[in-house]
Amino acid sequence: MTAQEIDAERWIAEVRKDTGEERNAFERDRARVLHSAAFRRLAAKTQVHTAGSDDFLRTRLTHSLEVAQIAREMGERLGCDPDVTDVAGLAHDLGHPPFGHNGEDALDEVAAACGGFEGNAQTLRVLTRLEAKIPGAGLNLTRASLDATCKYPWPRRPGSRKFGVYADDAAVFAWLRTSAPDPDRRCLEAQVMDWADDVAYSVHDVEDGIFSGFVQVGLLVDDADEQAALCADVAAIYSDEPADVLREALAELLADPVLARLSAYDGTHRGQALLKDSTSVLTGRFVAAAVTATREAYPGKSSRYDADLIVPRSARIRCALLKGIALRYVMRRRGMEPWYARQREILADLVRVLSERAPTELDPVFAPLWKDAPDDAARLRVIVDQVASLTDPAAVAWHARLLAP
Repeated sequence: MTAQEIDAERWIAEVRKDTGEERNAFERDRARVLHSAAFRRLAAKTQVHTAGSDDFLRTRLTHSLEVAQIAREMGERLGCDPDVTDVAGLAHDLGHPPFGHNGEDALDEVAAACGGFEGNAQTLRVLTRLEAKIPGAGLNLTRASLDATCKYPWPRRPGSRKFGVYADDAAVFAWLRTSAPDPDRRCLEAQVMDWADDVAYSVHDVEDGIFSGFVQVGLLVDDADEQAALCADVAAIYSDEPADVLREALAELLADPVLARLSAYDGTHRGQALLKDSTSVLTGRFVAAAVTATREAYPGKSSRYDADLIVPRSARIRCALLKGIALRYVMRRRGMEPWYARQREILADLVRVLSERAPTELDPVFAPLWKDAPDDAARLRVIVDQVASLTDPAAVAWHARLLAP
């Protein structure tokens, strides 16, 4: 087969449909993700704020649409197939459980006996196994599209929280990674999606924080101690840069007119317009920085394993600082820990109770999988799949029903 044929191959061969409209394989992939139940469920899954808490604030669904838009345009400028990068952006969070990263940590703890839980590994599982399209193959996407969704193309390793495949999904993972020249190397489309995710996550979460009143730029500008504490958070989680570099970069970021003008944000129509314009400018800068640097390193059109995405150090530092702002003033804001603890309790309770009552209380999709599971670890994985599939409101409702006094 040619390289193009290898990229367009599916895990299970399909009879070609005669629809009267000629779409290529990657266009079909994009449609399959958009029409999937897992994609629709993202509308009621937490991004940063609890899903449903405000009509303005982002959910996993709106975040995924924004990531896909950024990835598609950035990838197209570099030479990637636009539908492949679009698929990667749309699909990258399909495996995230209820309650965002807090829920991910809770499920990782209770799933220790079956290999743990990771949202990216769960995304691969949804795409290749759990979503209902082709029995035994999930959505049965092409090799190139599946490879583009792999942010962490390796199994779980000691000391590393991030990984992209569970042990029992190793066969399809090996198949989709056929073209990779190095076991850990990501294709260009996956790198584009990852940077688009970082950009959307950092810029849009700060936008939501300012709109909600949790992020007050003016107060941060005037408080040197708070700036130091913010940089310490960033150094601990998002960046390997030394403290003095982060402090200097934060000072420049806060002095930038695009952000400084938001010090007086008041929620008016004019204020919201300025906020949206700042969001657009920052997003454009981050995208342009990566596209320009990559084109300089790899002249001409690039895709798959022809090139690696080059993101300038200064752009990565600014992105990390914006992530830190969202972390410190939105996710860690005062009074939220009791609710976060409750979220973890809800998910742990659901795994425990469903393990005791399976298969009776499982959805019709998961009950047969539980019955066919060969051992306790495989049965636990099915229970975790069931809980991870729930939306935030559904997790709360299931908990209330199953643990009613």
